[in-house]
Amino acid sequence: MAQGVLGFQYDGERSSVGTTALGGLPIYLDLVKASGLLGAIREFVDIAGQQGWMDIQMVLALIFLNLAGGDCLGDLDRLEHDAGFQKIMRDIERQLLTRKERRALKARWRRERTRTIPSPSSVGEWLARFHDPEEESERVPGKAFIPDMKKLQSLWKVNQGLVDFLQDKQCETTATLDMDATLVETHKRSALHCYKGFKAYQPLNTWWAEQQMMLYSEFRDGNVPAGYEQLRVLKHSLSMLPASVTKVYLRSDSAAYQKDLLLYCGEGRDERFGVIEFAVSADVTAEFRKAVLAVPETEWQPLYRTKDGMNEKTDQEWTEVCYVPNWAGHSKKNAEYRFIAIREPMRQLELGDADQLPFPTQEFGSKGRFKLFGIVTNRTVPGDQVIWWLRERCGKSEEVHAVMKDDLAGGQMPTNLFGANAAWWAIMILALNLNSIMKQLVLGKLWVTKRMKALRFTLVNLPGRVITHGRRLILRISAAGQTLALLLGARQAILRLASAPSG
Repeated sequence: MAQGVLGFQYDGERSSVGTTALGGLPIYLDLVKASGLLGAIREFVDIAGQQGWMDIQMVLALIFLNLAGGDCLGDLDRLEHDAGFQKIMRDIERQLLTRKERRALKARWRRERTRTIPSPSSVGEWLARFHDPEEESERVPGKAFIPDMKKLQSLWKVNQGLVDFLQDKQCETTATLDMDATLVETHKRSALHCYKGFKAYQPLNTWWAEQQMMLYSEFRDGNVPAGYEQLRVLKHSLSMLPASVTKVYLRSDSAAYQKDLLLYCGEGRDERFGVIEFAVSADVTAEFRKAVLAVPETEWQPLYRTKDGMNEKTDQEWTEVCYVPNWAGHSKKNAEYRFIAIREPMRQLELGDADQLPFPTQEFGSKGRFKLFGIVTNRTVPGDQVIWWLRERCGKSEEVHAVMKDDLAGGQMPTNLFGANAAWWAIMILALNLNSIMKQLVLGKLWVTKRMKALRFTLVNLPGRVITHGRRLILRISAAGQTLALLLGARQAILRLASAPSG
C-alpha cells in the first residue's frame, strides 16, 4: 500500500550506531574547554554531592539542551537518543574531566551507568537543590519578596568567568549597562500574577552592551515590580565587571526612575566608578507636564535620525525642560540633572478616553494632542544624542529577551520550585553567553547578529556519522564546501584562543 501521495517511503534506520543530527554541536565542547567554563563549574558549583551525576555533567547537559533547541527537561532524552552525539560525549568526557574525577566516576554509581546524558528526573532533582524551603516560608501574601538564594550565586560566579574570558580576549574599558525586566509567562501553580494580569516570573536583567553579554539577572516573582530594589541589583552587577573596566554608563526605562538609584549614579557614590552617566525614562507626572507646557513653542526642535549617512526628519519633537523635582533639588553634591521632553502627534481619529491609553498624552493648545515622554540624564551631550543613545537599549534589550525566551529555554520553567526555576534561568544565560563568545571570537563579524535559528540551520543541525579509526574519533559530516570550512575554521579559531596567552 502506498505511504503517501508521492513516490517515496519512510523506513526506520536499522543501524543507528554513530549517526547524529547534531554534527556541529561538538564545536561548543571545544569552546567549553578553551573558555575555562569547566574549571569555573568545578571551582564554584557544589550541588551534586558524592553520588550520581557530577555538577559538570549537569550544567553541560542543560547548556547543550539550550543550544540544541530543547526547552523542557524531557528534551534531554532527545539528546540521549542521538547515538552520534552520545558517542562523542562519552569519549570527550574523559578529556573534560580531571584524572581524579575520572577515577571517582565509577564509584559514584551503585549500578552500572547506562546513560550518557543525565535523565530528566535526575536533572530535576539536581535543580531542586537550589531551592531553599526556609526562604519560601518568609513569603507574605500580597508583598514583593526576593529569596536570598545563596546556592544560586555559584552559577553567577561561573557566568562571571565567561565574561572575564571574553574581556581577556577583547578588552573593553567601557561598560554600558542596560537594565530591563522581562515577563516569562507560566502556568505553574506557585507562580504569581504580574501587572499585566497573567501568571509569570519577572527577571531583572543587566546587559553589557559593548560585550553583548548578560552580566547578571535576578530571577523574580511576577508580582515584584521591575524597579523594586533596582539599585541593589545595579551594585551587584557593578561588582561583577572585570577590573579592566574603568567607565560605566547606565540606560533603563522608567522602572529605574527612583531617587536612590539616580542620586547614587549622579553624585558618584560608587567607590570604584564614581559618577555613572545615565539616561532613564522619566515619569510623566503632573509637575512634569506643567513644566513642559511652560516651554515656548519656539524651543521645540524636530528630532532627526541618521540613515545611510543622511539626516532624516521624524514626526517627533524634543526640548529641554526646566524641571527640578524634589529629589534632584535636595542633591547633597549639587549634581546636575537634565530633563528632556519628547512629543509625537496622535494620528487616531477616535481616541476615546485618553487615560486608558498605554502611554501618556498631553494637549498642546491648537496643535492638538500628542504622546508625551520624558527622559532624565546627567550626560552633557546634546539632547537629541541622549534620546537616540537611550533608544539603542530598547531594540537590543527586547531582542535579547526574545532570544532567551524563544531561541533558548528561558520561556518555559521546569518545576513549581522557585529556586529550581531560577537555576534553570541562570544556566540558560550561561548558554546565551557561551554562544555570544562563539559568534564574536570564533565565527566572526558576519555571525554576531545571527539568531540561534540561523546557527542551528547552518552549523548545529548537521547530519553526520561518528566513527573510530586508529584510536581517533572522527565525525563525518554530510556537508561540504563552505559548511565544512566553517566548522574547521571554527575549531582552529578555538584552538588559537586556548593557546593564546592571557591578556
